[in-house]
Amino acid sequence: MSTTRISRTFAAAALSMFAAAPLVAQQQAGAAKLNDPTIVAIFDAANTWDIQTGQLAMKKGSTKEVRDFGAMLAHDHTAVRQKGRDLAKKLGVTPTPPKDFAMAKDHMAAMKKLESLSGKDFDKAFLQNEIDYHQAVIDAVTTTLLPALQNQEVKTLVTQVAPAFAAHRDAAKNLLGKIS
Repeated sequence: MSTTRISRTFAAAALSMFAAAPLVAQQQAGAAKLNDPTIVAIFDAANTWDIQTGQLAMKKGSTKEVRDFGAMLAHDHTAVRQKGRDLAKKLGVTPTPPKDFAMAKDHMAAMKKLESLSGKDFDKAFLQNEIDYHQAVIDAVTTTLLPALQNQEVKTLVTQVAPAFAAHRDAAKNLLGKIS
């Protein structure tokens, strides 16, 4: 595996791990803080969602670049999801999704929209979705989650991959710029 692929994979791990956490935290204001089982469940779900959008792009992308980008997302997030599942097992954590998981509803709506599109309309919507998704993760990690992390193993991973967080977002931006 190349250094670039490893960086992308670790970036995907960190990105996916924390994608939904700020929204969940906001929704559960006044409730208990996010705990390890909830974060692990969010990690797994977020990876699954980007696998799904990547696989959809592999099928529906109108250009080889968009299909290849979708394949990269599906590959990276599949590997990372397994790392998360392995870590959960190692830590003895049973993933527990948050109640009324709004991000799940948002993902279903995004998939429904993407499935209804084709050609360049699909490509543009897919790439914009990836830009928005990854930017939300970058914001969450830097402003909310990294300062709040208690598990040193997770904190170390996030710190190591922080410089690579923008890789997927920037790739989506570059592709969107080419087709717009």
